[in-house]
Amino acid sequence: MPPYTIVYFPVQGRCEAMRMLLADQDQSWKEEVVAMQSWLQGPLKASCLYGQLPKFQDGDLTLYQSNAILRHLGRTLGLYGKDQREAALVDMVNDGVEDLRCKYVSLIYTNYEAGKEDYVKALPQHLKPFETLLSQNKGGQAFIVGDQISFADYNLLDLLRIHQVLAPSCLDSFPLLSAYVARLNSRPKLKAFLASPEHVNRPINGNGKQ
Repeated sequence: MPPYTIVYFPVQGRCEAMRMLLADQDQSWKEEVVAMQSWLQGPLKASCLYGQLPKFQDGDLTLYQSNAILRHLGRTLGLYGKDQREAALVDMVNDGVEDLRCKYVSLIYTNYEAGKEDYVKALPQHLKPFETLLSQNKGGQAFIVGDQISFADYNLLDLLRIHQVLAPSCLDSFPLLSAYVARLNSRPKLKAFLASPEHVNRPINGNGKQ
């Protein structure tokens, strides 16, 4: 039986970074897909600690909050930097990813038609910090922190990939980020996951907006 279980809606959403992490680290997991109607009418929502998904199970440990899950996997699988200094930087990057992801989610679910143009126009200023961080780490030829992959890399990669769908040219003026995405996309196990039906056939968002 797979050691991990992801309980989530039939979309990529908040779980694709953890799925990419698990696939790239050769970990198996089980998916429990929750239909929206079932979520709204059934007892699962009331049973969830914060009344929201994802829910993640690691044996007898149940976790909520996507970033807490990523940090747990980072600690468990050695994806949290090589020392406390790198761990602090990984946390900083992941918080930056969360800031931009919250802006993206707000656009997608509350203001897509009226807000997309302004959002895309402002996007470079939100991407620039990640380009800067890459430039400060081995000239952008490695990972976002240090010389080994961290859970923040998977979260950042997911964030950049969904923005490439929203605005295909958004990384054109960020050569290090562009190369970073290409480099991570080509990791053999991750590449296989990204080409799999489980990823390709899973919508990015729950409302059909890209």
